[in-house]
Amino acid sequence: MLELVCGDDPEPSERTPAGPLFVPVRPGPAGCTARLFRSPLGGRSAVAFTSARLLGHTLGPDQPWIRLAEPALRALTAPLGVTSLTVDPTFSAPAPAPVARTIPLPACRITEGSTR
Repeated sequence: MLELVCGDDPEPSERTPAGPLFVPVRPGPAGCTARLFRSPLGGRSAVAFTSARLLGHTLGPDQPWIRLAEPALRALTAPLGVTSLTVDPTFSAPAPAPVARTIPLPACRITEGSTR
């Protein structure tokens, strides 16, 4: 029987995305930091996307990102105890809507017999 070499396997056992991923980041004092998210069960997870379009659609067009290969992202988050990686999440909570800034009104003191 012919044995398949790993690269010739038509159904590889590990389903990892090919090529660099789009990883959401946040700015920090030492540069960019990969954003970590919570899974539905509360565990921390690194998140990456296979295209900038998917990242922008899920996290918003203003979300900064960098390109990292999957092993590099895992190596970056492993010291933090994060072992889960979610690629192209299909659901995320919507971004909070901007809140209009309100100006507090001065308190009016109303006393008995006042005409105000």
